[in-house]
Amino acid sequence: MPQLEALMSGGDTAELVPGFPAVTCPVQANMTTGRPPREHGVVANGFYWPERNQVEMWTSANDCVERPQLWDILHHHDPALRSAVWFPLHSKKCGADYVCTPAPIHNSDGSESLWCYTRPESLYPDLQEALGHFPLQHFWGPMANIKSSAWIVDSALHAAEAFRPNLFYIYLPHLDYAAQKFGPDSDAARQALADLDDQLGKLNRGFSAAYQDQHLLWLVASEYVITPVNHVSYPNRALREAGLLSVEWHQDGEHLDLAASRAWAMVDHQMSHVFARDVESLGQAKEVLASLAGVEEVLTRAELDRYDLTHPRCGDLVAISASDSWQAYYWWLDDSQAPAYARTVDIHRKPGYDPVEMFWDPIHKCIPLDATLVQGSHGAPPYSPAQRGILLSSERGTFVERPLADTDVADIVLRQFGI
Repeated sequence: MPQLEALMSGGDTAELVPGFPAVTCPVQANMTTGRPPREHGVVANGFYWPERNQVEMWTSANDCVERPQLWDILHHHDPALRSAVWFPLHSKKCGADYVCTPAPIHNSDGSESLWCYTRPESLYPDLQEALGHFPLQHFWGPMANIKSSAWIVDSALHAAEAFRPNLFYIYLPHLDYAAQKFGPDSDAARQALADLDDQLGKLNRGFSAAYQDQHLLWLVASEYVITPVNHVSYPNRALREAGLLSVEWHQDGEHLDLAASRAWAMVDHQMSHVFARDVESLGQAKEVLASLAGVEEVLTRAELDRYDLTHPRCGDLVAISASDSWQAYYWWLDDSQAPAYARTVDIHRKPGYDPVEMFWDPIHKCIPLDATLVQGSHGAPPYSPAQRGILLSSERGTFVERPLADTDVADIVLRQFGI
């Protein structure tokens, strides 16, 4: 990545250790609050709301974050300090001055119309006129590619020229795709680095022009590291075979019956939150999952302190994969009984993360149901250096701590503003 290397050549480099779970939403909240999940409450890429008996994956609203974030702290310190937040999760209705995040409109006929939530509200029509719609189909799914990150870069440059905020926080998702599909050491993953480097160079040139002679400090952080996987486990199938998970038959196949299940798992990359009805079911579920191949630890709520994860939103159990394995949400025992949405890109209806949505079955023209296709994953506790990322700064002396935790990033940013 020569353009990134040139930008950061005079600055600091440090190992950055993600918290657990090392997945998108919790790590982003760790970085922007400076607090672990036990304090900010973002315990996964989804939540189970027992009062509604509902799983909500990939929540867009910001009110799930229970601690002030960087932009809130800056406003408290000095209301004149302005922040822009571009495409991280949980940014809808956050306290930043300028915001852009995907928010497709769900039409009454079941279709979706492309749109983004922006602050100011008039910003997205301006971006659409200049750049076209945000290419949501390239943000996630079989067509995910550099086009989504390129649009994010172009729109961020538009906002930098228009608003010149004091803090600009940008999430570029491109390195997630090839590393999960083909493995982090694949040729495709290496090409993704080069593709992203081109966009980072464009971002640097554009920001330098937008801010002209103003001082710019760049920080580049990896949220987590994707490791090779050669195994997948199916917690919900194991719980079903043990008589703990129940399904109900719909016209389109078997659906998970949360109300009738004695135990079930909300899976998320290399971990899952397991919810049990009672003490007996909890003990049985722990025994079942502890014997499941690929699962390295099964922790009760009382044991989550070791990962700063103790929070009411957590499952009654947390099942953690080995670094070379991951967990799929599937509960059906026969693919012919899978619900229809299993074969589609449907990140909100599936009660768990599904990286198989990046693949395509050209014969049946749908998402395949073969979880063994996935070659990379993340989320497990970062015990080895291979699971730890990196923080870069464009100036020497920006940080002196070694190594750094993801919760240290917020303090490093705030120090630049004298906070």
